[in-house]
Amino acid sequence: MDILLQEALPLVLMMLVTGVVGGLLAGLLGVGGGIVIVPMLELALTILDVDPAIRMHVAVATSLAIIIPTSIASTRAHHEKGAVDFALLRSWGVPVLIGSTLGTWIASQVDSNTLAAIFALVALLVAVKMMLPLENKTLASSVPTGLLGATIPLSIGTLSSMMGIGGGTFSVSILTLMSKPIHKAVGTAALFGLLISLPGSVGFIISGWGHPSLPVASLGFVNIIGFALIAPMTVIAAPYGAKMAHALSQRSLSIAFGIFLFLVGIRMLYRAII
Repeated sequence: MDILLQEALPLVLMMLVTGVVGGLLAGLLGVGGGIVIVPMLELALTILDVDPAIRMHVAVATSLAIIIPTSIASTRAHHEKGAVDFALLRSWGVPVLIGSTLGTWIASQVDSNTLAAIFALVALLVAVKMMLPLENKTLASSVPTGLLGATIPLSIGTLSSMMGIGGGTFSVSILTLMSKPIHKAVGTAALFGLLISLPGSVGFIISGWGHPSLPVASLGFVNIIGFALIAPMTVIAAPYGAKMAHALSQRSLSIAFGIFLFLVGIRMLYRAII
């Protein structure tokens, strides 16, 4: 029993720390925490010697399940500050939901290395964006409508559900480039996280149901132990991140987060190739 406890304790601590960091980032940057949780979970599952063929599927699915309560907590905190754009929700909500469902289906059809490669490439692109001084750069004076207006949220939902992230990584960047105030972009992105994570989690539960290589205590590809340990920490930490978002400059944090993502991207790309 003592040996088992010694082996489990580092994993438990890693998941608790992951939850705190993920929750803070969810509130601070509207990123849902998944961009941090997925690589940490993948590393934890590697330590547990989970089948490499489904390791990323379990990490992505569990991350999406964790994002559900995180997004709710973060959205409530931002709504209290009037930072959720419900008009944008009405135009982007359905495409985001459709994209999440589509991305979950695609993810269930590809292998774990493909998911890792997609995650790595997007993480590297986001890392470069985070490190560049682009906060005040815009490409449009408003959010587009019509076909382009539907394609953007559809793409956000699709890629996000494949990566196990809440969509804020894309939403905040895109919305600020379209002249949306940063706090509105962050607050609304938190709500989009719920629209992505809820159908995504259900889809991964269905697609992974009964898989012979699932780790213990899994509901489809969603691991209940990971959810139970990380989710409460993200809910506790997300409101603090939201408060920080309205009180601190984003530049130094963006650089640090960009460096972190760059290292994560390199590791995940190496994992996909090897």
